[in-house]
Amino acid sequence: MRNFALPIFFGALALASNVAFGQGMRGWRETSFVPTPRGDWAGERLPDGQPDVSGHWSNTIGNHNNLTDPQGPLGVDDEAPRQNSRQNTREPKPRSERAPSRVSDPPDGEIPLKPWARAKQREFLKYLNNPIKPEYVEPFARCAPGGPSKSFMWHGYEIRQFPGYVVFLFDSGNRVIHLDGKPHLPANLKLWNGDSRGHWEGNTLVVDTTNNNSKARLGRTGEFVSENATIQEFFIFDPNGNRFTYQAAYTDPTVLTRPFTITIPNRRITDKTPADDWNNLTFPAKHAGNEPVIEAYERICVEGNGNHGQPAAATH
Repeated sequence: MRNFALPIFFGALALASNVAFGQGMRGWRETSFVPTPRGDWAGERLPDGQPDVSGHWSNTIGNHNNLTDPQGPLGVDDEAPRQNSRQNTREPKPRSERAPSRVSDPPDGEIPLKPWARAKQREFLKYLNNPIKPEYVEPFARCAPGGPSKSFMWHGYEIRQFPGYVVFLFDSGNRVIHLDGKPHLPANLKLWNGDSRGHWEGNTLVVDTTNNNSKARLGRTGEFVSENATIQEFFIFDPNGNRFTYQAAYTDPTVLTRPFTITIPNRRITDKTPADDWNNLTFPAKHAGNEPVIEAYERICVEGNGNHGQPAAATH
């Protein structure tokens, strides 16, 4: 899939500091960040008036392994099993030196799950690496969509913009934000990434998401919401167009004792961004030396013809 003619796929949000490449933990590892403030948009605009935020993006503090401790270990299988007879050598830092929980509210950084839901979350986590039932299989392992928030935690993604639409192209699935005032889908139609209706307020894409099918999880740690969840999302873009902060406020009386908010910092990826095995799959950047160029959408969850998480093909 080297060309995308259909105008249906997008996303945005962040500002950060303390950058380091993740060794053993793929991608950028920023251990702190400053949320982008909402305000006016001073950057380039598209012909339909939208702020121009199109391009390739990636979150900055790690992947989807752990929602509330994104740079912390889940156990011996947190990052990757032994490969080529080598032991995974990542040494976790003390909690005080790692990135904060992606759950920015409540202040304790934990999702306020009801007791039955907490028990189910712990069950999912217990069987993450030994899924003895179909329900224990991590959805990303099947290339299923990641859900509205988790999609921003796995590799990178592309934002494309069309009149009346913002489209996110993810490794697993895609997402369309409708800007034309259409009503939400009927309640009986449920989607992996929900049904999203949005509008621009200055530098912020404000999105209301409903019709969640509850099949995606919020992290490999097993947190989840139900089909009754509603999500208000804010994609807050830096005036320079190089970072944005993603904030998602979840309300779900079925699973939660109170609403909670997820915050994820993101940065733009370009051909000048140093390559690693995280953003190489985001942007067709050249590797060092004689390595080939990896096309962004020559990926397994797009092509379906190889090991999950690896490029399906490379071109010189």
